Order: sequence, then structure tokens, then C-alpha cells
Amino acid sequence: MWTRPSAPTKPRSSRGTSTRPPPPRPTTPNTHRTDLSRATGLNRSSIYSSLGDKDALFLRCLDRYATRYGAKYDAALSCAAEDPVAAVRAFFDVTLGRIADPAVPDGCLMAQSVMASPALSPGVAERVKELFGLQRPRLRAALKAGGMSDENAEDFAVHVAAVNQSLAVMGRAGARPEQLRAIVGVTVDALARALRPVGDGRYGGAGQAKA
Repeated sequence: MWTRPSAPTKPRSSRGTSTRPPPPRPTTPNTHRTDLSRATGLNRSSIYSSLGDKDALFLRCLDRYATRYGAKYDAALSCAAEDPVAAVRAFFDVTLGRIADPAVPDGCLMAQSVMASPALSPGVAERVKELFGLQRPRLRAALKAGGMSDENAEDFAVHVAAVNQSLAVMGRAGARPEQLRAIVGVTVDALARALRPVGDGRYGGAGQAKA
């Protein structure tokens, strides 16, 4: 005897409990095996057997990125003792050049890695934090070489590092090149005012820049 098939039943859920699967856990940024396989010509198993596990591979990429751009930033700041304003402008030019380069992915790998830190393994997250923290002492040393006091050099180093990271965010959000240069100009102008000698021959500080 023919019987009418029963309608499919939906999964039951208790009140306040969603039946949707949880969202996928974030993974290490920019290290999808398919992308790496396509770029290197290696199959997925060969990538990790040749280069290490996922964390090791990501750390190698991050260290290479930090070394590459760290060398460029150091070169830009090398004239700080003679002309700290020109040095900081050249420092920003490194970032603006990277943003304008169509061969380079948008954004900043270092900033993206810091934002993804909660999803990274503790060892990787600690290394990301360590590399990210190199920018401030680099800038502070250059500004001190240019004649700033320890306190003012620290204040401006924090500020310049923060503005530098913001350029990557603004660039990825679609800011035009002239807008990015205007952001840099405000910071460079403030630095120039702070570095003008005051009556006793010392350089002014952050407070003078606000005048």
C-alpha cells in the first residue's frame, strides 16, 4: 500500500541556540596552500616538506618581509644626523612607494599579522610583536641623531610609526596618492617645527609643534 512520504524535518534547536555551523577559525595570514602551490609549482605536501610546517613557513616569510623593508627604512633614515626632516620624509617615501607598486599586495603584512595575532600560535604571535616593535626604536635613534631630546624623540617616534601604519590602511581603503602625501605632510611639517632651534640653541619639542 502506497503511503505519502513524510516531509523532511529541520534540525531542532533549543531556545537561543543557533543550528548554524561555527565560522571557520582564522588561519595564518596569506599562507593558503593552494596559493603557495600555484606560485611555487610544488604540490602541497612538497611545500611543507621543503619549507617546514605552516608556522615555520609563515615566520620565514615574515622575517624576510621585515628584513627587506627594514633595510629600506634604515637607508632612508641614514641622513638623520644631517637632516632629520628629510630622513623622515624619505622614511615615509618607502611606504608610499610600496603602496603605489602594483606588483606588491595591498596593505602591510606586518600590520595584518598583528591584527591576526589572536588566531596565531603563541610563538608566532610573539615573533610578530617583536618584529612590529622594531620600528619605534629605529625612528627614535634617527631623531636623537638629528638633535632631539630622548623624550621628544620617543614621542615623535611613536607618532611617526603610527602614521606610517595608517598609510597602509588608508591606501587599502582606497585613499588617493595625494591624500596619502597630505597625511605625510602634516607629520613632516610638525616635525620640522619641533626641530627649529629655540633661544638657547636647543631644539624645540612636541609641545612647540602644537604652538
